[in-house]
This record gives sequence, structure tokens and C-alpha cells, in this order.
Amino acid sequence: MLKKYFTLFLYYICCIPVWGQEKQPVDPAYISRYFKEIKKATEQGFGVWNKDLYGNILLVDPATRQLYSNNPDLNNALKPNHDIYQGTLPDDINIANTSVRWGGKVWAMIMLPLPDDKYERVNLSVHELFHTAQASLGFAQNNKESKHLDQKEGRIFLRLELQALKKAILAATANEQKKHLSNALMFRKHRNLLFPGSDDIENQLELNEGIAEYTGFAISGRTKEQAKMHFISNVETFIENPTYVRSFAYVTTPIYGYFVSLKDKNWNREISAKTNLTDFFIGKLNIKIPDDLKSIPDKVIEEYDGLSIIAQEKSRDEKIQAKIAEYKARFIEKPHFEIIFEKMNISFDPRNILSLEDKGTVYPNVRVTDNWGILEVNKAALISPDWGRISIDIPEKINGSTIEGDGWILKLKGNYKVGKDEKDRNYILIKQ
Repeated sequence: MLKKYFTLFLYYICCIPVWGQEKQPVDPAYISRYFKEIKKATEQGFGVWNKDLYGNILLVDPATRQLYSNNPDLNNALKPNHDIYQGTLPDDINIANTSVRWGGKVWAMIMLPLPDDKYERVNLSVHELFHTAQASLGFAQNNKESKHLDQKEGRIFLRLELQALKKAILAATANEQKKHLSNALMFRKHRNLLFPGSDDIENQLELNEGIAEYTGFAISGRTKEQAKMHFISNVETFIENPTYVRSFAYVTTPIYGYFVSLKDKNWNREISAKTNLTDFFIGKLNIKIPDDLKSIPDKVIEEYDGLSIIAQEKSRDEKIQAKIAEYKARFIEKPHFEIIFEKMNISFDPRNILSLEDKGTVYPNVRVTDNWGILEVNKAALISPDWGRISIDIPEKINGSTIEGDGWILKLKGNYKVGKDEKDRNYILIKQ
């Protein structure tokens, strides 16, 4: 059974070109200016939730684990340096853009380097600050996987929805805009009809990451033209992601929220954790959805580059099926190394995961800390559907407490060692 006490870190940065940026020198004066910038932005954005979202922030350098914060911790691990605090993040804490409980406080953790663009910088920071405050606003953190968005039809109708949203953003008239928004939501409703129950799963991620991203956008201070450019760039970047199952809400919710905000800037204060955002947006935008959604007219699909999208997704699906067969062989049929979670913290990149249906999900890049130690994977690992265990390739090298395999390294602690189940030939961890 999955332990109830685990922390999930998503180190996803929605469409922000932080990866690969040139590393900025970490100057305490620069960090101080950044904290003041975010404090001012959240003060000016107080009206978004009638709440000042400015709170505890941890900036962390992934290369050195060096920390920079705006507030002290309760364990005195952070030392004052002028008007900021510095320290080192312990190895058993995963690095991610996330909210994290550490040092007796809840923090918004943000990875360095920060985006060069001020609007992106504020957007990212406020997104993570929202996560530290969302419980007080009545929103639980929930990141269920929309596995249907790894299937051909699911991806096709999400991409059609996004194409319609792009056209709505670029529309020259109100009527044209409404037409494209109507079609976007029609594609969504059709997708949910194809995959029963998917509306609820998608809604949970949109209420979590989607609302956090909308909040970051709303407080970023972009002009209307800057907002349009931002959304178009986000859609075009997102479409290139290998998978959409955990990341679509970063793109969809802010766009719908933006259009609703043009009519009612305080719309987000009307929603709760029980709100169906799709139906809420349909109502707020005064959109009529056809009663019969069993099929979409070909001419509507073709208007949004549907023929090209269908051909691309058919080709992708053929390749994905081969990849699924490969992963099932590696992590299910052949001997492998299976590790049970006890008190797990995990971080991963949700942009490139792959669902193996009822067998679990493959994560190419993942870092796990647990009672037994630290596991870092940079090729592939399978996590069970109940989040109770992780499977990797068999060990190739055991050197004391350090165990290595193809694309992974495990550093054990305590009284744990690697053993082998002679019945199924799988490697396991044994507590001595």
C-alpha cells in the first residue's frame, strides 16, 4: 500500500526558457533586488485573491545546492548576509520548482538561474508562491496523470483545442474570437466524451497547476500585446513536449482565464476546489456547445490544421507502441531491480513521461530520496500505479553503499543492502 506521507516535486517550468540559460553569477545584491521585485509584484497583485502571496522563498543553485532566502529558517541553517540569508540544501531534499516544507517552514523553492525576462521571472515566482498559499485559499494540491493524453485520440483533440485557442488569441473581432473559443471547448468536450472520467482528472490538474499558473500570469503585469505573445509562445513550445499528461494545464487554464478576465477580472475568486473549470469557463464566456458531440465535422477539424495533426499523431503512436513494448520487457517481463517506497520524496520532469497503461508510468529523469537512501535516474524508471515502488534495470556494479546500473546510481544508507529474489530473479532491497 502506498504510504500516505510522501512529497511529490515537479520540476516543470512551463514554456520558460530557463534550461540552458547562461548561468548568472550569484550576487547577494542581485538576489536582494529579486526579493524586492517579487514583494512589490505581489503587493500590487493583492486583489487577485485579496491576499498578499509574498512568503518564504528559497532560491537554490542546482550545481552547488547553495541556498538564498528572504527569511530565516527555524533551525538556523540559513545565515544572514546583509538583507538575505544563505545556506546549503541537504542532500535528502530534492531540488525543484515547487513548494517544500523544510527548516520548520513552508517555502516556495525556485531553481537558479532565474529567467532574464522580468515578466517570466515574476510569473514563475508567483506560481510557486501560490502553491505555498493554496491550502489557505481552499485548493488541495493534486497532480493526477491524464494518461489519455498519451493516447492518439487524446493528443489529437488537445492539439486541436490549442490550435483553436491560438486563433482566438489572434482573432481580429469579438465574433471571430468567440467562434474559436467555442470550437476549442467543443474539442475539449469531445475528448472527454471519448475518454470517460477524463474531465475530472483534467480538472484536478487545472485547479492545481492551472490556477497557480494563471495567478502567476495575472500578477506578472504584462500588457495585452505581451500577453498574446506569451500565450502563443507557450502553446507552440508546449506542443513540442514529448508528453502532455502532467503539463497541459500550465497552458490551457491561463488562456481561458485571461479571456474570462476581460469580462470579469475577479472570476477566480468565484471558484473552489469543487468547481468544474470547463463548465465554469463555458458559462462565463457565454458559449453554446452542441448537444451531439459524438463526432466533429471534418471541415471544423481541417480549419485547425487537423489533417496534419492527425498524420503526426498517427506516426508518433506507432513509435510509442514500440517504446511501450520495450519498457514492458525491461521493467516487467525481464529481471529488474524493484525498490519499495517507505517515506519517499520524488522529483521528476513531467514533460517526457510515458504511461504503460495499468502497469505504471515510465519517468526518464527522476530523483528519489527515502529511508533507504538516494536514487538518481537519468535514463528510465517505472513507477507503479499506486506509487508504492520503482523499478529500474538490474545492478551492474556494487561498491559498498553505492550501487550503479545503466543510467542510474543508488546511494544506500542505514542497514539496507541489495538482495535477489530467486523465485522471480528480480533484485530487491533488504533491510538488515
